[in-house]
Amino acid sequence: MIAGIWKNRLAAAAATALGLGLSPVMPGTCGAFLGVLLHLLIYFGLPPDVHFMALTFGFLATSGLGVALTPWAERYWNCPDPPHYVLDEVSGYLLVPLLFRDGSFWPTLIGGFFLFRVLDIFKLLPPARLIDTTLHGPWGVLLDDLVSAGYAALILQFLFWFGPHHLLR
Repeated sequence: MIAGIWKNRLAAAAATALGLGLSPVMPGTCGAFLGVLLHLLIYFGLPPDVHFMALTFGFLATSGLGVALTPWAERYWNCPDPPHYVLDEVSGYLLVPLLFRDGSFWPTLIGGFFLFRVLDIFKLLPPARLIDTTLHGPWGVLLDDLVSAGYAALILQFLFWFGPHHLLR
């Protein structure tokens, strides 16, 4: 009995990005802040030569944990892709700085977060909306966020190449 309670508490803590996803307003955006926090900790806490490896580890760890916890979260909250389940948003944000590595830190962090969240919320570009509506279960929950992150990184790259010179440098 006690072990089951602790298992549920640990799973809920992970699934809600340490409680950030429990926000009554924009839980996905609040949850994605854990990805931003991890990015900040890696950038300021580790030597530059291990940033990419640490971001990759964080991305893979949150993605793997997210795929493993999705069935639990759907049972726990009794709905598919529950709004408080936000590990997919953490993974999605962490993919942006992995894919876009040309810009300076702060514009990448702020611009990447903003673009990722807008693209993930509105699912403006295919196939994010198609994945969100047709692919269910752990991979469906994760993949639409990864598609949005890929588009966010692509837009950042476009702005880096063609935007105002100072925008992302």
